[in-house]
Amino acid sequence: MKLANIVLSNQLSAAIFRDGLLFPIHLSLIDLSSDHSYSLGKIISSGLLDRVIDRESDLVSGVKPISVDNAEFAPVVESPEKILMTAINYHGHLKEQKREQPDEPFFFPRYLNSLIAHRNSILKPRISNMVDWEAELAVVIGRKGKYIMGSEHEDYIAGYTIANDISFRDLQLRVDSRGNRFTNWIPGKSLDRSFPLGPFLVTADEFGDPYSRRISLRVNGELRQNELVSDMVFRIDRLMEYISSGITLSPCDVISTGTPGGVAYFTDKRFLREGDMVSASIEGIGTLENTVSEER
Repeated sequence: MKLANIVLSNQLSAAIFRDGLLFPIHLSLIDLSSDHSYSLGKIISSGLLDRVIDRESDLVSGVKPISVDNAEFAPVVESPEKILMTAINYHGHLKEQKREQPDEPFFFPRYLNSLIAHRNSILKPRISNMVDWEAELAVVIGRKGKYIMGSEHEDYIAGYTIANDISFRDLQLRVDSRGNRFTNWIPGKSLDRSFPLGPFLVTADEFGDPYSRRISLRVNGELRQNELVSDMVFRIDRLMEYISSGITLSPCDVISTGTPGGVAYFTDKRFLREGDMVSASIEGIGTLENTVSEER
């Protein structure tokens, strides 16, 4: 099943995507006491996603659909407790940095202030002139888990979506007064309106093998990234086993799994500026599109 989070009558509502149309989900149709729409995040956190999948035909029957072109999207999960980003997790991205493969996964956090939806504008802040792109496959957690065994990781996944880990390289990659290089993760990665997520959540049963999927990114139609997800260094089972060792994963948490090679900083491409259209795509999910706007 392919789902979205949309704004409907000033409220968030989950919707089923079929043939270019969005069908808002009314949970009263699956014998629940509420007659109100639930957001996708609330459906996942309430443990109702399996019931929605089982009753898909009933939920779209007789419902007036909305054209995707006319829909106002929200992030596929509106308020995740944790956004966990995987660094340098594609062989191509390691190669363009001339780095050796790490011995274990490396993560950094993002925060809700950075989260935006499909068609929202990425904010180019006044304090950065090196705004970069990073298309990523993101995993949305479906149920609570800790010390998750890699062999059981699929039991904890609600679905997959697209992320764009917008990065501010002049804030992230620094040199101190003694000439020592260091990475400043928070300003480099978590400024306002810098983490597009969406437009769709594809449930694990429909998405199938993630490593057979192609991930790509275009800026104003020009191809910048293009790689199979199989180029990943540490696969999703390893990432989930590693990060859940001591950290409880909660429903709606997001694990973004790293970006392929082809980012601006390491390929001498022009950084993002106002008016650019950034389109991140993953086969089987769709395309996440965002323009860039300048902070005034």
